[in-house]
Amino acid sequence: MDNILLSSALSFLITFFAIPVIIQVAKDKKLFDEPDERKVHKAVIPTLGGLGIFAGFIIATLMGVPSGTSAELQYFAAAAIVIFFLGMKDDVLILSASKKFIGQLIAAGILIKFGGVYINNMHGLLGVYQIPHIASIALSLFTIIVITNSFNLIDGVDGLAGSLGFLTTIVFGTYFFYIGQLTYAVMAFALAGSLISFLIYNFSPAKIFMGDTGSLLLGLVNSILVIKFINLAGTTGVSLPLESAPAIGFSILMIPLFDTLRVFGLRILDRRSPFSPDRTHIHHFLLDLGFSHRKTTLTCVGANIVFIGMALGLRNLGTTTVMGILLITAFSFIGVVYFLRQRRKAINIEKAPEKELIKSHKILTLVSDTVEVD
Repeated sequence: MDNILLSSALSFLITFFAIPVIIQVAKDKKLFDEPDERKVHKAVIPTLGGLGIFAGFIIATLMGVPSGTSAELQYFAAAAIVIFFLGMKDDVLILSASKKFIGQLIAAGILIKFGGVYINNMHGLLGVYQIPHIASIALSLFTIIVITNSFNLIDGVDGLAGSLGFLTTIVFGTYFFYIGQLTYAVMAFALAGSLISFLIYNFSPAKIFMGDTGSLLLGLVNSILVIKFINLAGTTGVSLPLESAPAIGFSILMIPLFDTLRVFGLRILDRRSPFSPDRTHIHHFLLDLGFSHRKTTLTCVGANIVFIGMALGLRNLGTTTVMGILLITAFSFIGVVYFLRQRRKAINIEKAPEKELIKSHKILTLVSDTVEVD
């Protein structure tokens, strides 16, 4: 327990005191996120918050994990450093999608080859249990890259990615602490400490964004945690085995992961790059409904908590059934939000001619009032 408290407190303090310095440096060097037609913020905001998150997380993790207890920790740190430099370069200079993808492949390769982070058992999903080595590597690569990008893509509203990341790391950290997996518990709570500190400056109205440096790190760490969760929770050798472990792991990451898979699918069907920008994410839909940044964030976090509760409550039904229920519920949720959004747009279009008529009437009235009469 002391290690958990140490890592959480240390990461919180490092990030808390680092962020104001980063904000000032970013302002002096003019390192801002410029607003455009796709982005929801209207002012220039510093984007290097991920630097503070990384500093707090990596120092607290290395200090909190007892020496010699985890041979994989050095490889986790190596992968995190790769992602850190990848994100920093993208935040400062802008990287192409292909170069970012190659960097993510390198980080994922380190985790799989040296860190032992891979999925080798589907625990009954679609009737599949043990899977071949090659299929395991391919599935693990896909999982790590998608989850890494999921937090990057969901980071479009003040406080959203950080709040979802805080929720996921707290859930994973609590489970790992309960079953005695200290390394993963420390990693989870160290990141949670950094995130709660960062959210003080990022919750609407945001003073700083985490940028790719923070969101990619957040995704990478969560990919490690969820794969280890599936592997450990799905076995009978732990103190708290959980049936339907893959479905529960999926539910913990439900909002960022499902939204990313949905958007990737839509873009591919539209014959576009899955990394091409648009406004089809769930947070864009909620903003179009008139939700504020704060309300959008709270809605997404609340929905994610509901999905976690559903998966835990229904876990005895089996992995395939639980996963199916989660997906049906998620599609229904997106469908309702999309319907309300389209309805709101239609109402606004109907009102537009009235507004133009009123505006024209006011202009005509003003002109007639200013005409001089002989």
